[in-house]
Amino acid sequence: MTGGGRVDGTGPVHGTWEPAPAHRWEDAFLSGNGRHGALVFGDPDDERVVVTHHTLVRPVPLADTQPPRLAARLPGLQDRLLSGELDAAERFTDGRGLRWVGSFHPGFQVRVRREGPAAGPRGFRREVDFATGVAAAVRAGRASRVFVSRADDVIVQYATGAPLTAAVFLDPRLPGAPEGLALGRGAALHRRGALLTLRARHPDPAPGGEVGFTGVTLVLAAGGRTAIGRDGLRVSDAEALLLLTRVRRHLGEAPVEDEAASLRALVPEGASPAEAYARLLERHEALHRGAYERVTLDLGGDAAERALPGGELLAGPGNPALVERLFAAGRYHLLSASGMLPPRLTGLWTGDWNTAWAGAFTTDANLGLQTASAAAAALPEVSEALAALVYGQWADWRDNARAIFGARGVVAPAHTDGVSGHTYHFQRSYPLHLWTAGADWLMHPLVEHAETTGAADPRLAPALAEVALFYEDFLTRTGPDGRIVIVPSYSPENRPVGGSWGALNATMDIAAARHALTAAAAHSPADAGRLRALADRLPAYRVNAHGALAEWAWPGLEDRYDHRHLSHLYPVWPLGEINPYDTPELARAARRALELRGAENDSAHGHLHHGLVAARLRDGERAAAALGRVLDGDFFHASLMSAHYPGRDVYNADAAHALPALLIEMLVQSTPGRLVLLPALPAAYPRGALRGVRTRFGAEVDLVWGDGAAGATVRPSRTVRVELRTPAGRPQALALTAGEERVMSFSAR
Repeated sequence: MTGGGRVDGTGPVHGTWEPAPAHRWEDAFLSGNGRHGALVFGDPDDERVVVTHHTLVRPVPLADTQPPRLAARLPGLQDRLLSGELDAAERFTDGRGLRWVGSFHPGFQVRVRREGPAAGPRGFRREVDFATGVAAAVRAGRASRVFVSRADDVIVQYATGAPLTAAVFLDPRLPGAPEGLALGRGAALHRRGALLTLRARHPDPAPGGEVGFTGVTLVLAAGGRTAIGRDGLRVSDAEALLLLTRVRRHLGEAPVEDEAASLRALVPEGASPAEAYARLLERHEALHRGAYERVTLDLGGDAAERALPGGELLAGPGNPALVERLFAAGRYHLLSASGMLPPRLTGLWTGDWNTAWAGAFTTDANLGLQTASAAAAALPEVSEALAALVYGQWADWRDNARAIFGARGVVAPAHTDGVSGHTYHFQRSYPLHLWTAGADWLMHPLVEHAETTGAADPRLAPALAEVALFYEDFLTRTGPDGRIVIVPSYSPENRPVGGSWGALNATMDIAAARHALTAAAAHSPADAGRLRALADRLPAYRVNAHGALAEWAWPGLEDRYDHRHLSHLYPVWPLGEINPYDTPELARAARRALELRGAENDSAHGHLHHGLVAARLRDGERAAAALGRVLDGDFFHASLMSAHYPGRDVYNADAAHALPALLIEMLVQSTPGRLVLLPALPAAYPRGALRGVRTRFGAEVDLVWGDGAAGATVRPSRTVRVELRTPAGRPQALALTAGEERVMSFSAR
């Protein structure tokens, strides 16, 4: 076994375990390398590993993926909205029905079904070790281990327990698979291991030819006999089995022989399955462990509670041991889902072809929440995966700007499958094609990444300039006060009382435009004067009759409070433009807006978004209450992956991936010129330690607190002078010198 679920009582658990196999795919333990994913059920008698890959997306006909060509009609819409025709945007469409983006889907199951009597339940244990990414299971001498290699991009499966006699096959029978899916399976013997293949061709029409995917599994047996069986292979009396699996989405035919040769090359000539497994694990662990262990959180959890299986821990109250484990699991799953792309709504995993909301990327809240901890939690892999999505779709974003708004620059879609970046998923009640804040929302984490790491991505400054260019073309209308009016404007996914879905001066749009222009100015000094002058003409934020920051800064558009999204608090989190230190009056209005906001349908992302905003406003108890609604709402499966709704309804990564961000925001916040320690510490966590967190001025921070006192160690990589804020006392100037460790003590109250 891997040891990740075991504890010695001295610190948090970096893994989880269960005393029974998973019977639902939602409870399967997870492994991934940001490309391939594996859902491991953990039954050594009948091991099932569901194989996924970020590219496994059902094709969408090219004609359906084009942005609507509405630019010629935009001036007329703006005239009507400005004249008071507040429902005019409902007719701003090209008449199409709702088009969904391509749906993310699983590939197949790798099955190792042992023959003979079942081993029975005694002594069963399955676990996943977050530090290695290995999901393991053992029962009565039979064991299996599975991980997805970051070094070699392959799913590695190792089974032991001689004599091992089993059927080994690739099983495409998964829930929701389309009836028209064309399948072909093959098995072949080779002197260097047997080969299993599964070919699938989508029934859906697609641009560029037929789209399909092919799975290839290399099977190596230690001893015994291997023969071709009815559905795959039959292995008899082996000492151990090593399976190496990849899946590829492709146009036309897949190069199966090339893939087979590539898999064989991973196993040195003459190496046993045990030796090959150890070599593959060592190569993978060298990359994975270091990334996972950069940041740790210890909340002083009880040793007996830390020793509990995850399901039992989840069934109890939201104690520190549970929060520690969910923090660790969140970082593990976020890292494992991020590579060629950032995490989808389901991370990198699904066991069902009918994934909610197509298992895609929803960028108007969910993706930003899931990746919120990337910079502070020392996961540059996540930021780089987000950059791959953003820059990989840049040309499509340009098309959106031209087709819909007749503008240069870029406009990001609110929903994308990772294949197309065109805006084509919208309808009357969700006019996502009117949302212009998306490019800023998605670029902001890349700015944070650059500030935190000090790495100069040559793509960043030109991209920021192009985001600003859109606003230079789009922001052409003014109101009676001479200030710019953002029209049309959309606050995802809400509408005002007294108005319609497409409106004017949504607060999120104002904040995004201002941030985009000023960020571009900071990175393009030659254009700074012009860009800042345009930003200065944007409308001011509005405080409504309830004393709350209004969601629309336009007369007559009143707030609809019972909604899961908090788009209007974008200037608080993540931007930090509104904060308790520089803009105290607006911070009070933002806090009032948060107090008035309902939870609508109890979505996990809504609760954690609420908590993140509360933490920025130094309201630790409100942030803890938001976290508590998730901990007490039965949002987590035994896998410690989360659901979208209470009662484990709809498999969804929002809560799992956003939870570490909320905990870090409670404890450490930073800007390029400020460090805030214990800004929102709730009473529920009277002692603890957060180690390895990164700041936006290029320092690593270790923080400890307990018994009313706290201490911090700051290790800067750059020489910088920042403002230090702690729970008590006035702000202090903190001068840091690159390479010189700074240790400080302060009151935690």
